[in-house]
Amino acid sequence: MAVKMRLKRMGAKRSPFYRVVVADSRFPRDGRFIEEIGTYNPMKDPSEVNIDSDKAQKWLKNGAQPTDTVKSLLKKVGVIQK
Repeated sequence: MAVKMRLKRMGAKRSPFYRVVVADSRFPRDGRFIEEIGTYNPMKDPSEVNIDSDKAQKWLKNGAQPTDTVKSLLKKVGVIQK
């Protein structure tokens, strides 16, 4: 099972809001997920990122692969070293 850390899109049309989730890569983008580890709101200025560092570290140690966008968010929060 390939586990990925990725964004799940929420919110209304033209007003996106994302949840950072850990999911099996075979499931659809907005489908079933294993665990929610944070949120990302790009509509605020500056954008708002809330990620649980402990959960993110646990999943990274267990082999979960973050997508490019999630990787940049984890760097912004300080979970991954730049």
